[in-house]
Amino acid sequence: MTRFRLVARALALVLALIAWPALADTLGPPTQHLAMRLVAESAHPRAGAPLTIAIDTRPERGWHGYWQNPGDAGFPARFGWTLPKGMTAGEARYPVPGTLLVAGLMNYVYEAPYAPLVPLQVPAGLATGTPLPIRLKLDYLVCTDTICVPEEQTLALDLTVGDGAVDPAARGAFDGWRRAIPHPLDAVAHYAVGKDGAVRIAVPYPAAAAVTNAYFFPLTAGAIDYAAPQTVSRDGDTLTIATRGKAATGPIDGVLRIGAGQGLAVHAVPGAIGADTGAAAPAQGVLLATLVAFAGAVLGGLILNIMPCVFPILSLKALSLARGNTDARTARHDALAYTAGVVLVLLALGGAILALRAGGSAIGWAFQLQDPRAIVVLLLLSVAISLNLSGLFEVPMPRFAGNSGVSGSFATGALAAFVATPCTGPFMGAALGAALVLPWPAALAVFGGLGLGLSLPFLAIGFVPALRRRLPKPGAWMETFRRILSVPMWLTAIALAWVLGRQSGVDAQSFALLVALLLGFVLWWAGTRQRRGEAAGIVLALGLIAVLAIGVEALPKAQPHGAEAVAGTTPFSEAKLAELRKANRPVFAYFTADWCLTCKVNEKAAIETAGVQAAFRRHKVAVLLGDWTDGDPVLGRFIQAHNRAGVPLYLYYAPGAAEPRVLPQVLTPGMLATLGE
Repeated sequence: MTRFRLVARALALVLALIAWPALADTLGPPTQHLAMRLVAESAHPRAGAPLTIAIDTRPERGWHGYWQNPGDAGFPARFGWTLPKGMTAGEARYPVPGTLLVAGLMNYVYEAPYAPLVPLQVPAGLATGTPLPIRLKLDYLVCTDTICVPEEQTLALDLTVGDGAVDPAARGAFDGWRRAIPHPLDAVAHYAVGKDGAVRIAVPYPAAAAVTNAYFFPLTAGAIDYAAPQTVSRDGDTLTIATRGKAATGPIDGVLRIGAGQGLAVHAVPGAIGADTGAAAPAQGVLLATLVAFAGAVLGGLILNIMPCVFPILSLKALSLARGNTDARTARHDALAYTAGVVLVLLALGGAILALRAGGSAIGWAFQLQDPRAIVVLLLLSVAISLNLSGLFEVPMPRFAGNSGVSGSFATGALAAFVATPCTGPFMGAALGAALVLPWPAALAVFGGLGLGLSLPFLAIGFVPALRRRLPKPGAWMETFRRILSVPMWLTAIALAWVLGRQSGVDAQSFALLVALLLGFVLWWAGTRQRRGEAAGIVLALGLIAVLAIGVEALPKAQPHGAEAVAGTTPFSEAKLAELRKANRPVFAYFTADWCLTCKVNEKAAIETAGVQAAFRRHKVAVLLGDWTDGDPVLGRFIQAHNRAGVPLYLYYAPGAAEPRVLPQVLTPGMLATLGE
C-alpha cells in the first residue's frame, strides 16, 4: 500500500509538471502560494565589495516550500539571475529545513517563513550613484499535504552604488536569517555503510555542547534512505547518526540539526567508526556540561571579589561584623541575605541576556554597559560610594554598604553584583559561553553559580565562627582603612568616565562629570545637615532621583564608536581574517571592549608590551583587533560562534590549521611571544 501511494504521488507530480503550462495559459495569472521579496543588506553597496541578498519567503497557511534537496518528492527552486554587467551571484545558502512525512515519503520543507541568502559580488570601479538593477526568475514547487503546484515569480530589486552602510531596518532581519543558516563544521565527519544497508555517520561534536532533536539532512542525493528512521548516539566528542542507505563511496554532504533553527554543515568521508554505543542519553551530557560550567562560574565569581569595584564593598560588610560584635545567628542571616541579593541580581541579568539573545540580539556579559546611560548610573553610584568611604557623608542611601541587618545585607549584595558587571576574570568566559548553548534552566544555574562564587567570602565569614574571631577588633584604624578603600572606588569611577568618553565622546563625558559634581554637592549638603542633627533623608532621596534623571535623560547622544587604531593592529573583519589565512599568515585576533577590565589589563601587561610587539614582527604575526564596546552584532555573532558570552576572547590561527587555538583569558608576554614560532 505504501509503495502504491508513493507511485501515485510521483505520477501526480509528473502530470502536474506536464500539464501546468497549458493550464497557466487557460487560467491566467496563477495565485502565488509563496509570498517572496528580495531584501538587500545594504541599499547602497560599495563597488568591489560583496553584498548579501535575502529571498524573504512566506508560505501561505497549509502550504510549504522545499529545501535544496527536497527529499522523496518535489524539486528544488531554480534560479535565473539577470544582473548588471560584471556582477556575479553565488550559491544560495538555505536555512535548516523541517521534515514532513506524507504517505511514506519524506519531504524536507519549510512551512514557516524562511529566507535563503545569496552572496553577490559588486563589480569594482563603479562610480557612486551607479544603478544596480537586480532581477531574479524563480521556478519552484509548492505543495500541501495533498496537492503540488509548480509556480514561478520574477523578483526585482533596484540598488545604487554607495558607501556600503547596512540599512538599520534590515540589520535585525539579517541577524535572524543568518542565525538560521547552518554553520560550517571545520572538522571532517566520517561514515560507514554496513552490508545490511545500515549507514552510520560520525560527526565530531563536543561532549559538553548541548544538542536537541538532532537530525541529518543529506545534500548528497541517494546517499541515505530519506524516510528511514534516524537514531542518535553520543560517545565523548562524537555524535553518531544511524540510518539506512546505499553503498556510497564518495563524500556525503548534509546538514546536522542541533536545535530549533540551528544546524551545522557536515562533510563526511568514508572511514572507520567506533562501535555503536546505542541510544545516547543527551540529558547526561547536558548535566555534565552544566556541572562543569557551574564550577567554572563559582570559581570565576570568587575571583571577582578581588576586583577594585567589589573588594571595598565586601570589606565594609566584613568590618561591619567586626564593629558590631555580631552574634552567630545574625551573622548567618546577614550572609544569607547578602547571597540572596547577589544571586538574584545575577539571575536577573542572566535572564535578560538569554531573553534578548532569543529575540535576536547578539549580546553577552555586561551587555548593559553598551548603553551609555547605564555607564552614567554606574559612574554616579561609584562616586557616591567613594564619597561615602571618604567620610563626606553618613546618610541612609549608601550607608547600607557598611551596616548589618537583613535588608542592608541584601541591598549590599545586589549592589556588589551590579558593580561587578564591568569585570570578568579567569574561568568566567568559558563558563558563561557554555551557558549560552545550554537549555535555559541550566544556563540560569550557571549565572546562579557566578553569584554563589561572588558571595562565598561573606558566606564563609557568616557561617564559620573561627573566621569572625580572626577579624580585627574595632578601633580608630577602621576609619583609616575605610578611607583607603575609597581609592579603588575612585579608580573605578575614573575608569567608567574614561569608558563613557571613549564610547560617547568628550561632550557626554564632560556632562557626566558635571552631573557627578552636582551629586557631590547634594551629598555634601546632606552630610552637613546630618552633622548639625537635622533630617536629610527624604530631601536627599529626592535630590538623588533628580540627579540620576538628569544624568540619564539629558546625556548627549552617543557618537558612533569604532576601533581606535593601535600600533601594529588591523580592525577585525571576517573578510580580512580569511584573506590573511589564505596568504598562510599566522594571525592573532583579540576581542576587547573599553568597559572590560580584564581586557585592558591584558593589553597593557602583555599584548602591547615592546617584547610581544617585537616578537609579532619577527614572526610576521598579523594582529586583528575586534572592538565590542558598542556591542557590534557582527562581532557578537563571531564571539558567540566560539562559545563565549562576551569579551575577552583571544584566538591564534596557525598557518594551515583548520581551527584557531583559544588562548586563556589571562595572558602573559611569554605566552604571546611564542606565537608564530
